[in-house]
Amino acid sequence: MDWDKLKIFHTVAEANSFTKASTILNLSQSAISRQIQSLENELKIKLFERHARGLVLTENGTYLFKTAHEVISKLKDIEVTLSDEKDKLTGKLTVTTVVSFGTTWLTPRIKEFMELHPGIEVELIFDDEELDLSTRQADIGIWMRRPKQLNYIQKKFVDFHYHIYGSNTYLEKFGYPKKTSDLSKHKFITYGRGAPSPVFNPDWALKLGVKENKKRKPVMKVNSVYGLLLAVQSGVGLAALPDYITFNVPNLTKVLPEQEGPNTETHFVYPESLKNVARVKAFRNFLFSKVSEWKF
Repeated sequence: MDWDKLKIFHTVAEANSFTKASTILNLSQSAISRQIQSLENELKIKLFERHARGLVLTENGTYLFKTAHEVISKLKDIEVTLSDEKDKLTGKLTVTTVVSFGTTWLTPRIKEFMELHPGIEVELIFDDEELDLSTRQADIGIWMRRPKQLNYIQKKFVDFHYHIYGSNTYLEKFGYPKKTSDLSKHKFITYGRGAPSPVFNPDWALKLGVKENKKRKPVMKVNSVYGLLLAVQSGVGLAALPDYITFNVPNLTKVLPEQEGPNTETHFVYPESLKNVARVKAFRNFLFSKVSEWKF
């Protein structure tokens, strides 16, 4: 079996799309399609069913994907183990987390880390879907849940707290709520369809101060935490936001600060095979020192 074809198959299966795989592999869709067809002919089996919504693995395709996934993961582990760079503060370090936290809190702090460790090349990948660390889509993940994978090392990072916020201009115009029942006089923005993964019980602010099983009707919905922040800043209405995203943001006030939403527990996660890699240790120590300075 051709190894290159197997890697192409694995990428297509993981991406569930020839288009996405084409971007990842930097190959044309036609070239990828030819390789998949060649692999199917070689194995005398069908690997994918083509549907309008995308590709679906056949039973044989699922078996091959799981096997290829295990092989690629093992090879990545061997590569790290044999590398003479693991004890040095050099090399590439890929970190992934959700878009809102990555863009607003993590990115501004990376410059200091790079100045401390100029030999480390940092790549940040922000995605509300978790990447596969076992195949090194990333080295480190800051995840909004405890990992289920047994071969991942995880350490609790921080709890994110949620409060209701409004812009100063909006509150000056419509008044500052003094109690939860006052919230019914205000406009609310909330998460729409496809709310990002770290958002648990996104409607909690809509239910605050109203009768049981009732909730306020929002004037606007946004499926992005950062988009929600911008909507609040522009004066559309009030919204529940994670505290980390509001730090040093002008024209913003916490409303009824004693009313706190559900917390999100975050975890610093990396594969067990990277536990002795110096650049991973350095980034872990740096990030935990930064988070100790800041209350979320």
